[in-house]
Amino acid sequence: MKLTEELAQQVSQNELHAMAYTDALTGLGNRHRLRDKMRRLVHERAADPAPFAICIANLDGFKPINDLFGMAAGDEILCKVAHRLKACIPDGATVTRHGGDEFAFLFPLVFERTGAEKIGQMIRDVLSAPYDLGDRNVRLSASFGFAVYPFAGEDFDDLLKSAETALYRSKRRGRGQITVYSQQIAQEMKRATQLEQALRNAIINDQVDVHFQPIVTMATGLPVGFEALARWNDPDLGFVSPAIFVPLAEERGFIDALSEALLRKAAEAALSWPRELFLSFNVSSAQLMDPGTAGNILSILNRVGFDPHRLDLEITETAMMTSAETAQRILLELRQLGVRVSLDDFGTGQSSLGRLRDFTFDKVKIDRAFVARITSDRASEHIIKAIITMCEGLDLQVVAEGIEHAEEAEILKRFGCGLGQGYYYGKPADAAATLRYLNERYYDQSA
Repeated sequence: MKLTEELAQQVSQNELHAMAYTDALTGLGNRHRLRDKMRRLVHERAADPAPFAICIANLDGFKPINDLFGMAAGDEILCKVAHRLKACIPDGATVTRHGGDEFAFLFPLVFERTGAEKIGQMIRDVLSAPYDLGDRNVRLSASFGFAVYPFAGEDFDDLLKSAETALYRSKRRGRGQITVYSQQIAQEMKRATQLEQALRNAIINDQVDVHFQPIVTMATGLPVGFEALARWNDPDLGFVSPAIFVPLAEERGFIDALSEALLRKAAEAALSWPRELFLSFNVSSAQLMDPGTAGNILSILNRVGFDPHRLDLEITETAMMTSAETAQRILLELRQLGVRVSLDDFGTGQSSLGRLRDFTFDKVKIDRAFVARITSDRASEHIIKAIITMCEGLDLQVVAEGIEHAEEAEILKRFGCGLGQGYYYGKPADAAATLRYLNERYYDQSA
């Protein structure tokens, strides 16, 4: 009897131990399993140490799928991912799930960068095949961060942290990227973190400025509005390009704070302009995923005393595609209160015509890449002509971006483009210089 109880107790302990090392949803091991496997490998190779790699993979765009199809469908996809990973990894390798849409691997026979990149590409290709959810198919990509022992760390926590750093760099570079940790990458990430802290402080201290670039009626050259553009000149770092700090704010999760500070400044400055001039302001993809965005924008306008009918929000097709249903609700709420919406960088997305059908816009901005080639490239000329004709039929205003020369302006006018923007009409300038511009080019000529 006593022996039976001891056996039962032993079985129970084994079951508890197995549960502690297993992900309940997928049946894969978890973080504890990965740590245990790595420690055993290091112990086995103690007499003759050899490199090996660990990897963290993160599914790109999983959250919108979860939001769109529901948690049950999301769990089904995660189980299908786990099944594919178990089937494709080499003999002797280990795959685990670390929660959410993150998976981790131990590759005992991957010794260096080339091998890591090769196996990452193989797994990425396996995961990119469609997932059947019954009445629909879903596609996913994945980003990867690799760390090679002992160069990227000698204990589990350090090695895992290095893999996470590499993964973060992959996510910054876009979807489906593979990064192997190195000291150079560590330095880059350190600089990015320092830049992030400086930018957060600049936002708190109201040190990020707004410049304004005129948008004109091409027939007269007179401004009808201005686009607000972020500018940051740090006392220690000097001028930092918005192409660097705006994506950084979006990646690190504080684009809302930056955008709200910029909108407040821009709206305050625009109060000094003639009331018929509009303010054009860019909205990020992160904001179009946040149901509170419309309320935040309207709250700022109310505090400043700026008429919503004078605000023109610029959004890109990429931003809309991130979470289409939420974006549509946000834009509908804002348009009902008088805010206008422009589709920015038109012509560079993958389904722009479909977006014009599915969303309601007031303006379309032709991407500067077409405008820059209008004098030398017949294809760009025909594309611009077609966009203008199409927008006339849809009763949409057209703004040509990036106009730098008189010849470009003349061709666009001949095609019937109504509005233009670019260095030919005016470079971005601060609030005081913008008022001087208006005094010189608006009040006198419009009188």
